[in-house]
Amino acid sequence: MPSHGLVDYPIERRYLNVDSDDGQTIRVHVVEAGPADGRPIVFLHGNPAWSYIWRHAMAAAAAAGYRAIAVDHVGSGMSDKPTAIDDYSVADHVAWQRSVLFDQLDVRDAIFVLHDWGGIIGLRLLAEQPDRIAGVAISNTGLPWRDPIEPLPEDCSARGPFADFQAMAREAPVWEPWSLLRMVMGTEPSAEVVAGYRAPYPDADLTIGSRAFTQLLPTRPDNPMLPDNFEAWKVLDQFEKPFVTIFSDQDVVAPTGYKELQARIPGAHGQPHVILEGGGHFLQEDLPEDYSQTLIDWIVTVQ
Repeated sequence: MPSHGLVDYPIERRYLNVDSDDGQTIRVHVVEAGPADGRPIVFLHGNPAWSYIWRHAMAAAAAAGYRAIAVDHVGSGMSDKPTAIDDYSVADHVAWQRSVLFDQLDVRDAIFVLHDWGGIIGLRLLAEQPDRIAGVAISNTGLPWRDPIEPLPEDCSARGPFADFQAMAREAPVWEPWSLLRMVMGTEPSAEVVAGYRAPYPDADLTIGSRAFTQLLPTRPDNPMLPDNFEAWKVLDQFEKPFVTIFSDQDVVAPTGYKELQARIPGAHGQPHVILEGGGHFLQEDLPEDYSQTLIDWIVTVQ
């Protein structure tokens, strides 16, 4: 078993510093696998995950000769965890990842592998500097938007399929992200996997970043990320590099998110999109071999 106690999770890790809005320094946790001079494959996770979710795919990418890089979002995994819900916004997450991936790691000719919130954050980064990205593989997510020219309705209260979940997450006296695995997976998670998801949170106070992600869900038409995403779509509508969707048939979070991505992004046309059978929202856990093989089979085709 590796020194950090997590089976199959990469040992090579480091911390990079980013700045918060209040001027404090935040440490962001980065793990890598594979040759340092290999083409970078950047893995961005969602919620309630952390870079642990990528352990199998990273191993497959490293074995194929790529430089696999996974970053824990601020508030998640082994990254620092600001202690108030208001410390987090989608714009903040984009800025923190921009600092790590573009300003410090200076990734170029990279392939982005995105899931859940990693899809929204990663696509926003792509829209800022598309020349750095050689291709995208995206799973179980989408990029919701609102045209800022359109007037907001008089009633901007939360509604839709996630409104009740959002309220529950906000009001729950204790928030345990690892307890959501059974809700989002298509198979029963093993005790080992549950322990892996719980590992970064020895104290319940450390789960505020995960709870904050639930409050960023676009259940209100005045959600501030929606007009920003609208601007990002202006770039995505012109993105011609390879863009593939790898979804699963039992996803309960974004089961049809691939439709707009495939229809609007030029680089998605003609790609070998797939919906893997037997996988829930965390298809990387339900179908680790199928997902990893599908991903690598596609990556090797990206020039």
